[in-house]
Amino acid sequence: MVAGLGIITFRLHDCRSLKGKRKVVKSIISRLRNNFNISVAEVGANDIYQRAEIGFAVVGNDRTVINSKIDKIFNLANELGLAEVIDSEMELINL
Repeated sequence: MVAGLGIITFRLHDCRSLKGKRKVVKSIISRLRNNFNISVAEVGANDIYQRAEIGFAVVGNDRTVINSKIDKIFNLANELGLAEVIDSEMELINL
């Protein structure tokens, strides 16, 4: 079994409050969850309204399939255009 973990850090240019940030973050999370059926949550920078860190997890049997899925997640997050991706991290764990 292989677990793939990822964190995407976004810069939110147009947000002026935590309420505006919450709207953008919920939109990103719902799109990722609906497109890939993965576990997604905001994992950091909770009090900074111009920055968001979203973490996700993918589990499967094949390392190459998980790696490919994580790459597609990173690409979709970049293509959404809701926020600028400033950093992304990935880790694959064999269990």
